[in-house]
Amino acid sequence: MYRVGIDLGGTNIKVGIVDDLNQILIQDSVPTKAERPYQEVLKDMAELVIALTEKMNIKPNELLGIGIGSPGTIDAKNGVVVYSNNFGWENVPVTKELGKYFTCPIRISNDANCATLGEVRAGAARETRNVILLTLGTGVGGGIVIDGNIFEGAHAGGAELGHTSLILGGELCTCGRKGCVESYTSATALIRDARRAAKNHPESKMNMLCKGDIANMDGRIPFEAAQNGDAIAGEVINNYISYLGEAIINFVNIFRPDVVLLSGGICNQGDKLTVPLSKYIEKGCFAGDKAYVPEVRCATLGYHAGIIGAANLV
Repeated sequence: MYRVGIDLGGTNIKVGIVDDLNQILIQDSVPTKAERPYQEVLKDMAELVIALTEKMNIKPNELLGIGIGSPGTIDAKNGVVVYSNNFGWENVPVTKELGKYFTCPIRISNDANCATLGEVRAGAARETRNVILLTLGTGVGGGIVIDGNIFEGAHAGGAELGHTSLILGGELCTCGRKGCVESYTSATALIRDARRAAKNHPESKMNMLCKGDIANMDGRIPFEAAQNGDAIAGEVINNYISYLGEAIINFVNIFRPDVVLLSGGICNQGDKLTVPLSKYIEKGCFAGDKAYVPEVRCATLGYHAGIIGAANLV
């Protein structure tokens, strides 16, 4: 029996057919073109699923179900995208609309939730059942898995870890509040702080690595400059580790998961990110070394996590 996992993104719709061992047997993608009516987007999604099943010679009754990971606020119970600024969608009945094309069960959840579930079932947290995942990208997404299942809260809009408060009255967040975790721990925040530091300190090696234009700053540059002994870049990185570490400590003190996972381009730094973070949270978690302190790891499935996690919704 097979399951379909769909990763609905702002640029592409990625679809994969997943087997009982959580292996992706076949996958493909089509442009989302989210500016169109949602019915057209979902029709393209359905047609891609049908095309892949036909390539695999899979009969409709061999599909256990279809799972979808979508950005935005999701009403998983009713299969609705309540709001997604990526698409300009409000109250879109995704599972009902896809149900026009398929008779199998269809489920939907937030994309970060699906990525977390994918890592639990087939990735960096495979041997665990309680996981917190933070996606460190343009923003900060959060996923929570408790006892092997996604935790979304009693109502749509729960588990938004990136929009919990870190610094009261701090940097403006994309959500409209000030001082959210996202506004200090996203890749966007790291780049913002590195640009400020490079501008205020022309002697910093970050300026050389930016080729004299701080508009070229990315999340790699402050790490590289710090590794090469640049004190200004080192301060940027230490501040970033502190912000992220404090956020993780908060989540550990609430959920006490088996492991904390990080994903996104910043995870390319590997041990330069996870080792100092692990040391930071060891010192800061409630009860210290008298209680369990979870390991901080980088996710391993990349863009496959969303497909595998979505497939596991069913």
